[in-house]
Amino acid sequence: MAAATRLRDATSVTAMFARFIIRHIRDAARRFVGANDGNIAVIFTLAAIPVIGFVGAAIDYSRVNSARSSMQAALDSTALMLSKDISSGTVATTTSAIQQAAQAYFKALYTNPDGTLVPNAANQTVAATYTANNGNMGNTVQLTATASVTTDFLRVVSKSLSTMNFTVNSTTAWGNVKMRVALALDNTGSMADNGKITALRNAVAGNGGLIDQLSGLAKNPGDVYISVIPFAKVVNVGSSYAGATWIDWTDWQNPPTSQPANAVGNPNGQATLPSNWSSIGPGSQCPFSNSNGGFTCTSGPVNGSANCMSGSNCQGGSRNVVPSSGTYSGYICPSVDYNSHTLYNGCWNSVPNTTQQIYCTGRSSNCNTGMGNSTATCSGSGNNVSCTQTVNTGTYTHTWVANATSTWTGCITDRTQSFDETGDAPTSNIAATLFPANQYYENSEAYCQSNNSPALEPIMPMSYDWSTMKTNINAMQPTGGTDQSVGLAWAWQSLLQTGPIPAPAEDPNATYNRVIIILSDGLNTEDRWPAYGNGSTQNTNSQGVGYIDIRQAQQCLNLRNATDAAGKPMYTVYTIQVDTSSPPDPTSTLLQSCASSNGKADPSKFFMLTSSSQIATTFTTIGTALSQLRVAQ
Repeated sequence: MAAATRLRDATSVTAMFARFIIRHIRDAARRFVGANDGNIAVIFTLAAIPVIGFVGAAIDYSRVNSARSSMQAALDSTALMLSKDISSGTVATTTSAIQQAAQAYFKALYTNPDGTLVPNAANQTVAATYTANNGNMGNTVQLTATASVTTDFLRVVSKSLSTMNFTVNSTTAWGNVKMRVALALDNTGSMADNGKITALRNAVAGNGGLIDQLSGLAKNPGDVYISVIPFAKVVNVGSSYAGATWIDWTDWQNPPTSQPANAVGNPNGQATLPSNWSSIGPGSQCPFSNSNGGFTCTSGPVNGSANCMSGSNCQGGSRNVVPSSGTYSGYICPSVDYNSHTLYNGCWNSVPNTTQQIYCTGRSSNCNTGMGNSTATCSGSGNNVSCTQTVNTGTYTHTWVANATSTWTGCITDRTQSFDETGDAPTSNIAATLFPANQYYENSEAYCQSNNSPALEPIMPMSYDWSTMKTNINAMQPTGGTDQSVGLAWAWQSLLQTGPIPAPAEDPNATYNRVIIILSDGLNTEDRWPAYGNGSTQNTNSQGVGYIDIRQAQQCLNLRNATDAAGKPMYTVYTIQVDTSSPPDPTSTLLQSCASSNGKADPSKFFMLTSSSQIATTFTTIGTALSQLRVAQ
């Protein structure tokens, strides 16, 4: 809204208020004319003076505030343009050149008719002071301007109130003010609806999009860094990290009967073995179906794409035969955990239980001939010869054999509670701090496989390779379920120097703006813990609060409370909900409360969108706001 329009609106409101008061005064005056009591005139006169004074004061103060707001906006814009001109060399760093440019910009920008500019001692209406980089804030320009408003009503009350003066200041810093922005972008299946994924790609990576806006702020390489975190139920960090010490392989190496995440909040979520487990071996029917174990059997260990023994894409329920020949003879290989939407990464090997039986005692030394069995063995001599044979008793010991970690395709799920809520660095000897490897499988898709269509795009750590970044974003596709928390967690990690994808070291003499922008088109539906959601619906506690939301709310609070070495709040968090559903989803109170700045909740950082077309305008708005973070005061 233009300054002149804001002024007209403010004046209109106060004028309406004034007419309201005057109308009541006029009514009172009519009653006064008909009054017979002698003291009415005195009372009316005394009462009218303060009432009229208050009305007039409201009008005058409204004009002053309007003029002050206009001047502050004009001075901030002047400071930004001046800093850009100085840094590019368009304006020389001499006092006269800077002062002249400041005067020209400010004169063009400040047009409020109520505020008359007051020249300073040097006969300048805006004073500009330039300070070269001092190793703290970088190069700075400080601007100061003073204006005077002639009052219409207050001057009647007092001659000293015939004018009201005010002064505004603006400081812009550059050179040592740097920006790091983490983008957590929803890549879930519902982003395919109403053109949302296309709108998101264009808003961030299109011509004039957010990347262009932010990269344009960089005077030197590294002044601005951006990370990109596509998320669904998991994030894809890429299989090249298979040897990293920060990965937790616990779930990977455990069989279905020992999956800690499945049991959290759901005692029945853990798979159990059949009662006749020891009698199952090569040639036996697969002992599992989706209905009794949460999974079926495959003909070999799953390594990202299962070769199912029954049904389509591992989802059949019939019990086929455990292989009795070939590489995986006797292997009982589970397919998909239908509770947690995860591929299992190994098989039970059927190892026969055996016993030795004595076939001959005291016979000839060649008991093989006597028994007619080439597998018998003899010991002793003469009359003390003993012949034995190893016999399969028909029972088996099943040993879990995990797939090699080299078959991992890059999926990472939520950390163990309560590290899922923090930005703590991983510690190799404390498993709970590590990031669990996962083989996400839902809707008959292994989304982290690079050749899957669609695939969940890998994350991109902090970078200023704008071309590659745009390519990666334009490759994003809608995939699985929604876990905003895992996207937020990795956006946070990307801003840290201590995490699995460490951000570049920070200059101790620079000021950093660290920003997270998270966009999601829906509500949370699932995470690592099956009891919390099934991919369609999030389960809630007795108060109706979703279990996933509870954990994310604490995560957001921890982000808000995070401080740097100087004790200053570290992060600004923008949250965007895109709700094009019909009927619409409820507004996410979680995303609303997660929006924050300066260590406090900031509702202005939350955006509720109801159409895909608003995605572009919202990112433009945020990009403009981030550009203005260079205005320090």
